[in-house]
Amino acid sequence: MKRAGQIVLTPFPYCDLKGAKLRPVLMLRQASRFDDWLVCMVSSQVQQAETGLDEILNQSDTDFANSGLKVPSVLMTHFENVLRHWRHGRE
Repeated sequence: MKRAGQIVLTPFPYCDLKGAKLRPVLMLRQASRFDDWLVCMVSSQVQQAETGLDEILNQSDTDFANSGLKVPSVLMTHFENVLRHWRHGRE
């Protein structure tokens, strides 16, 4: 079942929209009644975090173990997207 706050794997489009890569995303909220979801890209490249914009998730964070992430990661809020008629790869 889809719910806000989940981290799941799904194809996330490249900036040029010419392809996509299977990557973790944080599901923020349902964006329509047609199963579209606003999501935020998650990356293990924490050095790419934008100060004051992105959120770093560390293994010392209380909810890290429940996230399903294996390494420290960054919620890249500057890379949000609406996935239309969303189908995820894996939870």
